[in-house]
Amino acid sequence: MNENNAAVQFITVSADEAGQRIDNFLRTRLKGVPKSMIYRIVRKGEVRVNKKRVKPEYKLLDGDELRIPPVRQSAPDQAAVSPLLDKVAALADAVLYEDDHLLILNKPSGTAVHGGSGLSFGVIEGLRALRPDARFLELVHRLDRDTSGVLLVAKKRSALRLLHEQLRMKGMQKDYLALVAGEWPSQTKSVSAPLLKNILASGERIVRVGNDGKPSETRFKVEERFVHATLVKASPVTGRTHQIRVHAQYAGHPIAFDDRYGDAQFDQQLKGSGLHRLFLHAAALRFEHPDTGETMRIEAPLDKALRHCLAYLRANDK
Repeated sequence: MNENNAAVQFITVSADEAGQRIDNFLRTRLKGVPKSMIYRIVRKGEVRVNKKRVKPEYKLLDGDELRIPPVRQSAPDQAAVSPLLDKVAALADAVLYEDDHLLILNKPSGTAVHGGSGLSFGVIEGLRALRPDARFLELVHRLDRDTSGVLLVAKKRSALRLLHEQLRMKGMQKDYLALVAGEWPSQTKSVSAPLLKNILASGERIVRVGNDGKPSETRFKVEERFVHATLVKASPVTGRTHQIRVHAQYAGHPIAFDDRYGDAQFDQQLKGSGLHRLFLHAAALRFEHPDTGETMRIEAPLDKALRHCLAYLRANDK
């Protein structure tokens, strides 16, 4: 253990930080401190707001004066540091756009958006290591671990609220590229099928089409055809877990190398391409900037593995 915060800290809450629970604020502020310790120092009254004790669910107000006692943070496991530094460096190269309100990444495939569930590293953890002085970094939306592409991160709580409102009002346009099995019919421009999320005993999430599920819609457009496959643009109208993957499977055209909803025979047909990852990429995102109101469209280029797969198909599969 090492004492990273060996002195009492006094913090004035800004307007952008106001509105969040004090336990959540401290978890962000005191990185590496166990959640149990944060609850303990709040409940024992060692954390004070305006010189008074508060409960963990207390919501901070603009101008609140916080007293945070000295706390001990876990020292990093040196054996794990080197590979994590490599991943952080990769995130630095993946930044597509950044200003005072937003940070937008081309998320690599295989990187989770959050650590946890046995994963020590996620995009948010990496960004906090990359931007140690950033007071606020939170995901606006999520991408599956194996999906690459545009990922939007808010750098201010006010930006997060406004962007979440755009998501709720379906004011954000997301376009994905997916390589699917077989010949996608040009007339199938939309798939509407209710989706039901199940959590297995292992903790794995599996989504199925079911009458009791939530209404879900994905729009599809053919981009390029091959003998055994079709490159489609998929634009989700709703935002359910694994939505594009399950809707593609439901339509009879599963996505290449989908380890949950895919088709082994289709994957075998792509063996010569060298691809070993899910061919699903968040290619573009359109939204209104939360500060300026400007309409922004951010595009993320395909990674080397996806580009190589398409080049292989163009050369060998027509």
